[in-house]
Amino acid sequence: MKNTFFAALAATALLTTPAMAADIEGNWRTASGETAKIAKCGGSFCINLTTGKYKGKQIGKVSGSGPYTGTVTDPADDKQYSGKATVSGSTMKMRGCALKVFCKTQTWKKL
Repeated sequence: MKNTFFAALAATALLTTPAMAADIEGNWRTASGETAKIAKCGGSFCINLTTGKYKGKQIGKVSGSGPYTGTVTDPADDKQYSGKATVSGSTMKMRGCALKVFCKTQTWKKL
């Protein structure tokens, strides 16, 4: 009986893991007020602005299941930085770093 319970618990955890990985997908309000859409693209998640001055521009690409890692791009000057995104409920911390030393973190809200 005990082994059946643990097997069921393990199976449930395995089945719910992909759903948790999708937390990053959707529309997000950026720190500067624009809307960014995060959607699957290949084996990663692409981040594209859907409003504002840089509407239509891809500003990042991350992969993983949380924390997500990849690159983020400053839309004003097209400079790329190593990036990391951590989702917690309806909030995401988006971090970009140059040379792994100079980092900036923004908080985004899910719409």
